[in-house]
Amino acid sequence: MSALSEGLQDFVNQVPEVLQPLGVGLVGMIPYVEGEGSAALGIIAGVNPIVAGIAGAVGNFLSVLVVVLLSSRARQMVVARRAGASGPDGGTVQTLEAPGPAPRSARQAKGQTRLRGWLTRFGVPGASLLAPLALPTQLTAAFFIASGVGRQRVLVWQAIAIILWTAAVAAAATGVLGLLGW
Repeated sequence: MSALSEGLQDFVNQVPEVLQPLGVGLVGMIPYVEGEGSAALGIIAGVNPIVAGIAGAVGNFLSVLVVVLLSSRARQMVVARRAGASGPDGGTVQTLEAPGPAPRSARQAKGQTRLRGWLTRFGVPGASLLAPLALPTQLTAAFFIASGVGRQRVLVWQAIAIILWTAAVAAAATGVLGLLGW
């Protein structure tokens, strides 16, 4: 493990210090890596833990913001299409149904089933805080929007979850590395 961390540190040291948080933020945009994973990687690579945590959380949140904006727009279009649009003569225009859900992996299906149960049982706040255990925040946010949860509520609770999870993992990574003497 120390050879891996030394190689990562050597690579990061070649990047100008002002750009290192940008790299951590970009990694935080990757589903399943998220803010917490990118912060931990940044800390292992030698980036200041606070800077790595903030950069990872910001990168993760920006990707969630894009997903929320795009999926809420898509949902609006589907809802409007299903409701029927006004035709030129004022009548209702019949539209085609939206295509069914895209095929998904067994892992995603299981995670979405678990998330649906958490949403029903704990509401948006609880599901947002628990969801990183099952699915990436980007998929969670898209699921919430598809379920009809408002954009602002999704963004607030996803931001809270991202901050809490990233802070917890960054603190744990810092503590573990301190105990290991890195």
